Amino acid sequence: MLYAPDHLRISFKSETYTFSHLVSWAGELHLPRLFLQNLSFKIMVSFSVTKLLDLPFYTEGPATDVEGNYYFTGLTGGFIGKVDANGIYSKWADGTCPNGQVVLPNGEHWFCDSRLASISCYNSAGNFKGHLLSGKCAGVGIGAPNDLILDENQNLYFTDSIRTEGKVFFKGTDGTERLVATNIDYANGLVLSKDERYLFVAESYQNRILVMELKEPGIAKGKAEVFAELPRHSSGNRTDNLPDGLALDHQGNLWVAHYGMQAVQVLDPGGELLFSIDTTLPLTSNICFVEDNASVRKLLITGGYGEPGPGAVLLLNVYN
Repeated sequence: MLYAPDHLRISFKSETYTFSHLVSWAGELHLPRLFLQNLSFKIMVSFSVTKLLDLPFYTEGPATDVEGNYYFTGLTGGFIGKVDANGIYSKWADGTCPNGQVVLPNGEHWFCDSRLASISCYNSAGNFKGHLLSGKCAGVGIGAPNDLILDENQNLYFTDSIRTEGKVFFKGTDGTERLVATNIDYANGLVLSKDERYLFVAESYQNRILVMELKEPGIAKGKAEVFAELPRHSSGNRTDNLPDGLALDHQGNLWVAHYGMQAVQVLDPGGELLFSIDTTLPLTSNICFVEDNASVRKLLITGGYGEPGPGAVLLLNVYN
């Protein structure tokens, strides 16, 4: 077994952790609290992890707006938090059990409320407007909505996280409702390819990423296929390696928040593992890009040290 990183600088005062390591071997790689097996790759990765907040509750639903504010949800804490451009934290709104969220161009926020089985809408001031969906979509019961995304036309896709019978739903701006996919073993994070031809979905309890081609918005051409199998934790416990939130960078690489693995896994457009990042957060739940360019990729990361808490919010900088 080989150990990485070979260079490590930690500043506890600023709570910023900077790592740089060169990976080049076949066999078993051991990162702190992260066990990856049967890998062969070579890549230089430099990154820093900065803790923005410690909170009493596990966090989810990272999002940003055009003004540079960061948002996240508190689930069992029943709140939506905000960190403004000056780094000041405040409670932005109350919810029942807010999970994944998106911020619309007009400043509205839409949330999956896992307890109410609804998609909840708030205006730009944090005031509740109503439910976009509640209890059913396309005539099918909603169990525990988890994460959601919008396509370029603001059509909505969201996951319903149920063991073995998880689903992906669609609601169009014209009111059309569709069941996109079913029989997913805990459908979780999701993201569209840049051309919106493909939909990626985390199948948490199978520790893998699924992909389906779309023939039109909300309609899959066929059944979901396996895009990538993810690294497994040495414990052998399913709950120690649950892929959660997803994000796509400008190069088409898929970034996976890996709950239980204290990691973000980065996959190339073909589904091969490029590298793994130790987030320092055992239950890494979700990610969203704050910045993505030729010099740096900055991501807002949510999660915690246990459920229902405590939780934290981090910033991850990956330097190209």
